[in-house]
Amino acid sequence: MKLILTADVDNLGAPGDLVEVKDGYGRNFLLPRGLAIPATRGAQKQVEGIRRAQDARKVRDLDHANELKQAIEGLAAVSLAVKTADSGKLFGSVTTADVASAIKAAGGPVVDKRSIELPKSHIKATGKHGISVHLHPDVVAKFNLEVAAN
Repeated sequence: MKLILTADVDNLGAPGDLVEVKDGYGRNFLLPRGLAIPATRGAQKQVEGIRRAQDARKVRDLDHANELKQAIEGLAAVSLAVKTADSGKLFGSVTTADVASAIKAAGGPVVDKRSIELPKSHIKATGKHGISVHLHPDVVAKFNLEVAAN
């Protein structure tokens, strides 16, 4: 079965890659999870859109990573308003996707949520939290995220 990957799949490929897999793996795992689409002529056109979106998020080189680091660390205040109980405990938790959208909302660059590292893997309380963004193997941007009650 020939498929076009729409997401990064371990040991298989990156988004936009044309891969050939066993029928059961494609039909029972990749397609239902939205990790791939069937390889057709129309889907080939979608591959270009997928690659353009991936290139927009990708850090090109060390100089570009340093520029992004300066932009992130230069942000005045990165804050996120969340629903909380009276005690200051969150309903749910702050995820890496929430942090990525908070960076963008504060005027920063678009950052891939997989490159963001949260303290203790989840933020479950209001206050200031130190966040690390791994932009390149040699470049890590650090900033404080203010989690406030909504």
